[in-house]
Amino acid sequence: MTRVERAIVIGGGIGGLTAAVALHQRGVRVTVLERAGSLEPVGAAISLAPNALRGLDVIGLGDEIRALSAWQGDGGLRAPRGRWLSRSSAAAAAERFGGPLVLLHRATLIGHLAARLPSGAVRTATAARLLDPGAPDRPARVGTSDGERETDLVVAADGIHSAVRRALFPDHPGPGYAGFTTWRVVIELPGVEFASHETWGRGRIWGTHPLQDGRVYAYAAAVAPAGERAPDDERAALLRLYGDWHAPIPDVLAAARPEDVLRHDVHHITEPLPAYHHGRVALVGDAAHAMPPTLGQGGNQAIEDAVTLAHHTGDLPAYTAARLPRTTAIARQAVKVARLNLMTGRVGIAVRDHAIAALSKAGPALFLRGFDGIADWRPPQQPYASQRTTAGKG
Repeated sequence: MTRVERAIVIGGGIGGLTAAVALHQRGVRVTVLERAGSLEPVGAAISLAPNALRGLDVIGLGDEIRALSAWQGDGGLRAPRGRWLSRSSAAAAAERFGGPLVLLHRATLIGHLAARLPSGAVRTATAARLLDPGAPDRPARVGTSDGERETDLVVAADGIHSAVRRALFPDHPGPGYAGFTTWRVVIELPGVEFASHETWGRGRIWGTHPLQDGRVYAYAAAVAPAGERAPDDERAALLRLYGDWHAPIPDVLAAARPEDVLRHDVHHITEPLPAYHHGRVALVGDAAHAMPPTLGQGGNQAIEDAVTLAHHTGDLPAYTAARLPRTTAIARQAVKVARLNLMTGRVGIAVRDHAIAALSKAGPALFLRGFDGIADWRPPQQPYASQRTTAGKG
């Protein structure tokens, strides 16, 4: 076991901040170095499944986030003309996996995590580079514009294009294009009632979901060449692709402005890394295992990584052993789901939709079945932070 008293986290996203909080609560002096000028994330909403919420329980934050759940009624999977292929509900999901699914804005989650860190622990507008991964007999070294820092542990949470990953594994091919692009928007949609849904078309999907603050989160994905962009604007592109789909999709598009729409091509790590650690450095989140968003597990797995890493702080090989097989399997499942919900052949789509409807009538909705073995994950450590706090008051 390696003694860890100091840690530097490179990247102030969900995985990095969760790791920082978990390490801080275990008595480690943590510094978070974030390249951007603020922690305000670029993005829209994130779906937290029960596995991630149990991870947040470890740092005493789970119940705060569960209280932000907005999905209370029915929902499910639809066809572009509105036919329901599969129905489910918040209650069914909670019963199957022991907790709710929570959709919230990324900025909200970032704010809750940052509030758990001591003043001065997060340094924004601070780019960092790995100078030396360290070894059992020497610390790791990180360089910034202010000079070099030595530390017992480096947590690399610097995203899909991780410079730390490239430094640790220079022969790894890195991320590749997944074959599709995504759009996201968060808007006000007053007076429009709808059931939470995802809709699968021909090489295209759309999702519309309520947030607790009254806004609506919508996302879309479509098979497209890498780097392609609309000749006018991305809202216009969405109108061309989805404008004739079922309600409330036209309402969302009517309410959105061009500047509300974010578009990003999807890249993922197709070849698993040989390990999630090297020397005194551990990779978390997209830096380790970027995956397509089709299971909504990217941020969830980053949270799992973070609390598992804190549990194995002094034994990084154990961290790799705990995380690499699981995340590799989930990433592969996300690729399979992308092939299913972004099919382009008419005959295959007809067979797919018929099978989904038949399977959902015979048992739990396909949406729920897809989370078996994922959403039922439990963290490796107890008691959780919330339980330690309660015990201390007795």
